Amino acid sequence: MKKILLSVAGFDPTSGAGASLDLKVFQHLGFQGMSVLTSLTAQNTEKVKEVHCLPHEFLKSQYEALRDDVFISGIKVGMVGCRENMPIIKKILKDNPAVQRVVDPVLKSSSGTWLIDREAIPNYISDLKGNASLLTPNREEAGLLSGMEVQTEEEMKKAAEKIYALSSIPCLITGGDFPKKSTNLLYDGKSFYHFKKEKLKKKVHGTGCCLSSSLLAFLVKGNSLDKACHLATEFTHKAIQNALQVGRGQHIISL
Repeated sequence: MKKILLSVAGFDPTSGAGASLDLKVFQHLGFQGMSVLTSLTAQNTEKVKEVHCLPHEFLKSQYEALRDDVFISGIKVGMVGCRENMPIIKKILKDNPAVQRVVDPVLKSSSGTWLIDREAIPNYISDLKGNASLLTPNREEAGLLSGMEVQTEEEMKKAAEKIYALSSIPCLITGGDFPKKSTNLLYDGKSFYHFKKEKLKKKVHGTGCCLSSSLLAFLVKGNSLDKACHLATEFTHKAIQNALQVGRGQHIISL
């Protein structure tokens, strides 16, 4: 029987990101995926046109319906949608302390649309404190969460240390784009790990979702945190190489 991984995330009509991409990644890596939707979006490959945050009572009902029926072996949290959903997200994570829990703090779309209330950002980390296995912000999100500029590799290290100090959760900062290499940097509270790949020029939607959902899968398979980060970096790099342009905007991941 396949283990069940749960995606708590928004819905993207292109299936290039959010819960629908998470489900594709889970299935591709040998798991049964299920989802709890936090929000709905009107978007295409060019931009996000509208975001509708689902009522927090309905978010709670979705989760409880699944919890009462199946055993969840791992949880990935993506787009929260609005600050009213944060207490429910915290409850979902606290209800499952024995399983791997990866949180991808999706704060803005690649086209610049805010995907959570800005007022929720200062309390985002404190709301999650200690209740996840890993945080996976990109450089911009790491800057918003840490309150500092994150451009250089040294600044990535300082931001990761600060996020860990605030959250008590290991932090993988993604998207360190340098002249020839793209770097993901992990800080587990003691040591730094670098995962470097050749920089690709292709603009691809949903890379953060792909990385965080594959990372959860590799953790649930029993890999150490640094090994899972390595495998997820490799998996996402290959997914970017194989991404398709189906519309007029960014490429999307096709597994």
